Amino acid sequence: MLKEIPGLKRIAWLAAAALAVTTFGAQAQHAPTRRKIVESVTIDASADKVWTVIGNPADAGWIENVARGERQGSADKPVFRLTLKNGHVIVEESRKLDPERKSFGYYILENDVSDLPAKDYSATISVQPEGAQARVEWRAAFYRGHPNNDPPPELNDENSEKRVRAWIHASLENLKARLEKSGS
Repeated sequence: MLKEIPGLKRIAWLAAAALAVTTFGAQAQHAPTRRKIVESVTIDASADKVWTVIGNPADAGWIENVARGERQGSADKPVFRLTLKNGHVIVEESRKLDPERKSFGYYILENDVSDLPAKDYSATISVQPEGAQARVEWRAAFYRGHPNNDPPPELNDENSEKRVRAWIHASLENLKARLEKSGS
């Protein structure tokens, strides 16, 4: 029957192709997207004093929910194991620790998404002088905690971003309180 009407076969193929693209596009909307967060805080302490804490990633007691940190790995590729208050761990690999620029870049190798709902997480924490004060900026990029389509609500893009942002913000506030209260 398709032979009888010229061009109908071509139209049928184009319609099928359009339907396939539309169906794939609808499914792709549920795929994770890279999230980016930038949070900062101004601390009433010198940039050098703030860097003494940030520049020692094993001193992680200011990071929200972290009970202790320890350095592992080699001198050229340090790894930091952060033990959380619930006993879980976050393992970070140092990507760049630059004392001159007061910048620390790292990548999370291991974490439980119930603690930090993020996968493929990388971040840079930097310290800049602002007169007698210091500005700390934390830039993070990651995918939600559930890498597949149709994540549970607590691990979708929006909730993952909300929880990671809250964790970073609380950590920066902890750092500010620690340095402004005790001076170290």
